[in-house]
Amino acid sequence: MDIETLRNYCISKKGVTEELPFGPDTLVFKVMGKVFALTGLDSVPVSVNLKCDPGKAVELREEYEANILPGYHMNKKHWNTVILDGYLKPGFVYELIDHSYNLVKAGLTKKQQQELKDLNE
Repeated sequence: MDIETLRNYCISKKGVTEELPFGPDTLVFKVMGKVFALTGLDSVPVSVNLKCDPGKAVELREEYEANILPGYHMNKKHWNTVILDGYLKPGFVYELIDHSYNLVKAGLTKKQQQELKDLNE
C-alpha cells in the first residue's frame, strides 16, 4: 500500500482531519482532534502507527511479527506500527485502520460523539 492510498482511506472517514504537528515529515490523522493514525512521509517502506486494543495488539504482533511491531515512539501497549510493504493485504490494513478509528471514536466525550454524528447530516 502506498502513502496516497493510506491517506485517501484515512481522510475518507467521518470527522477526520490531517495535520503535521510534529514537523513536515510526520502526517497525523485525527478524528475530532484525537489521533488515530500517524505515518512518516519519508518512510520506506511506508509504515503507519495505529491504535489497537492491548490484547489484540499482542496477538497481531505474534502472528505478523515482521509487519506489525510495537508502536514506534508510542505507548507500546496501545499502539502498533504496521509495515505496508505489500505482505499485508489492503483489506486487512483497512480493518486495522477502522479498528484504530473506532477505538479513538469510542473514547470521545459524549459531546464530541454527538458533534461527529451531526457532521454532514
